[in-house]
Amino acid sequence: MDKKDRPVYIISVAAELVDMHPQTLRLYERKGLIQPKRSGGKTRLYSERDVEKLREIRRLTQELGVNLAGVEEIMKLRDELWALEQRFREEAERLKQELGEKLEAFKTPPALPAPSEGKGKKVNEKERPVYIISVAADIVGMHPQTLRLYEREGLVAPSRTSGKTRLYSERDVEKLKEIRRLTQELGVNLAGVEEIIRLRDELDIQQNRLESEIARLRLALLRELKPGKSDEKKAKSSAS
Repeated sequence: MDKKDRPVYIISVAAELVDMHPQTLRLYERKGLIQPKRSGGKTRLYSERDVEKLREIRRLTQELGVNLAGVEEIMKLRDELWALEQRFREEAERLKQELGEKLEAFKTPPALPAPSEGKGKKVNEKERPVYIISVAADIVGMHPQTLRLYEREGLVAPSRTSGKTRLYSERDVEKLKEIRRLTQELGVNLAGVEEIIRLRDELDIQQNRLESEIARLRLALLRELKPGKSDEKKAKSSAS
């Protein structure tokens, strides 16, 4: 078990560490934002990771004014990001063990191109800028001025033509629909929306990066296990 996941703090200590009332911690538990472990006597025990999460919840609610619905979205994304990194580490370690000493000889093979790299790479259709602002606004059921506001806030970044006309992609439209859901259905303020959008973008970037790295390691393994390669090495060794 990771040291940060070890349940050690009773609720009064955890509340003091994050400067909250114990009842607030119980509220966050009921909302599913935090899940402390329980001792044999059903006493709540919080880990260092729980404490970090509570501090982040406090920052979001008190400093940014994010409501609990927004905090829930943010915490879910953070958990997904952490789980993604955990899966990557486990898979990378497994592949490295399979390669063993061969990985050291392999050193740094040509990495597979990241989504944004590679000459002649086709543009993802969802990234293609095609909608002018009036069309994009009509698709997502917003006023064009709202789209301009979200652009100023950095929540969406449409492309521009040489004549400075905004052009929105399908991906931009999806992002705007998500912003509308967060603000209108969940009541999340723009500070919370910004945090959620940033985490979603980070999750996508990490997913692509980690998949490329795993593919690189698998390629290394396949090259080392290529039929006849070991026999060839043995023949060279015998000849010398």
